[in-house]
Amino acid sequence: MSGGGRLLCMAIVHEYDSIISIENLLVSWREFLPGKRKRTDVQEFEKELFANIHELHTDLKNKTYVHNTYQAFKINDPKPRDIHKAKVRDRLVHHAIYRILYPYFEKQFIYDSYSCRIGKGTHRALDRFRVFHVNVSERNTRTCWVLKCDIRKFFASIDHEILKCILKKHIKDTDICNLLFGIINSFHTEKGTGLPLGNLTSQLLVNIYMNEFDHFVKYKLKVEHYIRYADDFVVFSRNKQQLETCLPLFSALLEHTLSLSVHPKKVSLRTISSGVDFLGWVHFPEHRVLRTSTKRKMLRQINEKNISSYLGMLSHGNAKKLERYIREHFSTSPQPSPVQERDPMRRF
Repeated sequence: MSGGGRLLCMAIVHEYDSIISIENLLVSWREFLPGKRKRTDVQEFEKELFANIHELHTDLKNKTYVHNTYQAFKINDPKPRDIHKAKVRDRLVHHAIYRILYPYFEKQFIYDSYSCRIGKGTHRALDRFRVFHVNVSERNTRTCWVLKCDIRKFFASIDHEILKCILKKHIKDTDICNLLFGIINSFHTEKGTGLPLGNLTSQLLVNIYMNEFDHFVKYKLKVEHYIRYADDFVVFSRNKQQLETCLPLFSALLEHTLSLSVHPKKVSLRTISSGVDFLGWVHFPEHRVLRTSTKRKMLRQINEKNISSYLGMLSHGNAKKLERYIREHFSTSPQPSPVQERDPMRRF
């Protein structure tokens, strides 16, 4: 097994006190605060910041800390999603845990896992997709097949007991485990399953959970060209039959080891030349174009404040017409919004 596999056998060396220390709580507060200062609940907590942090530290030290309930709301991104927002006090605990544990777990993750990791993200995953296509197709001289899968109800299906067992393999400090178990137990979609979309700790925990699958794919099946972003993953090969053989192995591992399932309607096995939909873009041999649903979401949400970030996203693909349209319709001049048109998407 490679070095990545050997790291799985090493237990975390941090102690509970490093997470709950007042110093770590204060640093975590500073990291939590940007972009949230105007929110009422944050302002209320900050009014008595040192008293609140001291009280939180005392509860954590005495093992009397209990995670509160969540505020639930829905977003469309573009499909409907249920978000559960924790209290400020609890979110501070999430940050305190994350900043201490993340560096250890980052070393356990495979290189080609891209969701919710420092220095990774969507753009890096898209760039890696292009690199794998070029390598497998030998610069478009060979047929490149891509198997794409999506895990069904990902966050809602995380099994609490399986997750706890994985954590105990890495963390020998019982107090750290109990703190994490309390956060895990604070939410469920069905009894014993589910993590809340919205927790910083959830982002780390799902990567820890799926790291079991990542290592199986890379070091047991020895799949070289594999990319995972959250619940989406792709595998590249010149051999279509090889990918057809891999699919039931992936499904079996996810089901029997992690109690997850591949979404049957979101499995595709296509050549790059026919277009592969991955992370909001449809990929072709020489270019990629924005998925129609992604365009519609962009036109609903874009405004003068976020135009730069959207234009930055468009720079990662072939979207010159859409970029020009956005520049024309979302400048400071009073022009009609594109969403007022019957179907602005016909332009692109």
